[in-house]
Amino acid sequence: MAATHHFTPRTHARLTAEHYDLTTRGRIEVADKIEAARLLGDLKENGDYHAAKDEQGHMESRIRVLEHYLDPDNHVVVSPADDGTVCPGTIVTIVYEGDADSDAEQYLVGHPEEKASDSALDIISPESPLGKALDGSAEGAWVEFAAPNGRTLRVRILKVDVNA
Repeated sequence: MAATHHFTPRTHARLTAEHYDLTTRGRIEVADKIEAARLLGDLKENGDYHAAKDEQGHMESRIRVLEHYLDPDNHVVVSPADDGTVCPGTIVTIVYEGDADSDAEQYLVGHPEEKASDSALDIISPESPLGKALDGSAEGAWVEFAAPNGRTLRVRILKVDVNA
């Protein structure tokens, strides 16, 4: 299977640390909460028990997602080059055709998990129509892409920065 998730080194390290934390400390804490709630008696009407079981379910779900992301067959760690071209892990400033440069928008090109790394920026997926059109393009280039509504849109790349 080809790698489907592109992570910057910082995000990969954060996801790895989160997985380790949830599978060690997290599981122990939830198990302790469940055990303490069991000691309170009748499980059918025990709010603490049900809350702890819900927490356990959400945590185990997140662990499964992280294991999928971190499977070596499912991801690649990218370190964008500082050569002015758009690739996963770069911050791109674009302006739509017909708009003034003052209407420019700035995005991080990358996986949605990158959001936690730089919450001030919205994410453009490299797999989206715009992300695919931007990939490999340089500052000053015009790119076209088909919007979901079927229209063809053009954007100009004003600036490309490495997400440091």
